[in-house]
Amino acid sequence: MISPSGDRQSLLGRIVIDPEICHGKPVVRGLRYTVESLLEYLAGGDSVDDILAEFPDLEREDLLACLQHAAVSMKVHSRHLAVA
Repeated sequence: MISPSGDRQSLLGRIVIDPEICHGKPVVRGLRYTVESLLEYLAGGDSVDDILAEFPDLEREDLLACLQHAAVSMKVHSRHLAVA
């Protein structure tokens, strides 16, 4: 379980946005694995263990960071819609 404070920030620190990497899409630790593609694997039914076996340079915390990034993004998007 992700705690509401410190762990969340350390997980989000794994997500990098750099215009020189994958056209500025959020990626995991600068490794060129986009958050979007990893979320698509999870949404498609792949388990965390499946993904880690397929991509051995990823860590469990990287996938948790992707989920946390998505959750934060949804909150921002929802707030934006509420204001509009």
